[in-house]
Amino acid sequence: MDIAAAEQDASLPQIPHLYAGTWGPLGLAEAAPEQFRAVLASGRKHYGAVAMGVGNALSRRWLLRNKNPYLHEIDALAATAGVTGVHLLNMSYEWTCTSSAAPDPTGQGMRLLRTLDWPLDGLGRHVIVAHVNAPAGKYENVTWPGFSGVVTAMAPGRFAAAINQPPMRKWTRSCWLDWGINRMRLWRRHALPPVHVLRQVFDACRTFEDAKTVLSETPLAMPAFFTLVGTKSGEGCVIERTEDSAVVRDSPASIANHWVGHSQPGRARGIDSEGRHALMEQTREGAGLETPFDWVTAPILNPTTRLAVIANPATARLSVQGWENQAPATAVFEGGG
Repeated sequence: MDIAAAEQDASLPQIPHLYAGTWGPLGLAEAAPEQFRAVLASGRKHYGAVAMGVGNALSRRWLLRNKNPYLHEIDALAATAGVTGVHLLNMSYEWTCTSSAAPDPTGQGMRLLRTLDWPLDGLGRHVIVAHVNAPAGKYENVTWPGFSGVVTAMAPGRFAAAINQPPMRKWTRSCWLDWGINRMRLWRRHALPPVHVLRQVFDACRTFEDAKTVLSETPLAMPAFFTLVGTKSGEGCVIERTEDSAVVRDSPASIANHWVGHSQPGRARGIDSEGRHALMEQTREGAGLETPFDWVTAPILNPTTRLAVIANPATARLSVQGWENQAPATAVFEGGG
């Protein structure tokens, strides 16, 4: 890191590293109340009071009907918050991302690169890293207080994984009508949301192969892209999922927010998905050799970028930085051992 970058990093807030233990998401919200309140406020600003109220009620009804195993946590979080919106934000699935699975250029293990884009302002400033002790082993969850699922995590000695969102399925000429059709399809599903499936993977799977099988075969409430890396050479893949089928592309592989292995009509998500995918394909082998996040450049970096992560489960490396307004919003977190 050069002197200017080091000075900038020193002036930025640190990412909290919290021990989840048996606390779970409720304990994390109580341990980081400022971040919890800030994320809720951002959600209310983004959705508006009416949409927040209606969406929250429908989200809880869907979780209750499906006997979601994490509903009790989300209910407890809502009670702690004292405001409407916790259920909706736990069901929100509006992020766009750029990810890759490839050998680490140092020659040690495999490496996951990922950015997460989301229009909610403040998510970059308020990210936390939660240390979780699960039945299958410990893992580091890159998350926000009040969120019950997993979108990015690294389990030392096991694997690292992240979720991207596929494009909206296209059924008609109308974007709004397509949105309604896709929501109706979701309403009829009884499977878990992808973020809850990924949490179960980190809690219960002990090996890369176990995780790959679960992420490829478990029915989902909605489509998802999973990027997964293990500890051994060649243990890496992108899993492009519909609700009930999968296309697995082995490492080295990248994904943004459009189908690569599947052939499905869809409406583009995020900013320049194809350009982000192409840049990740070009830069992943040499990314991070000068500074950890030298690869976070346009179009991977864009106005909605909130998070950048490097994870290597073989070396237990986890590098995280929050982003706002196309600039770093936190110092670089280095840990995960």
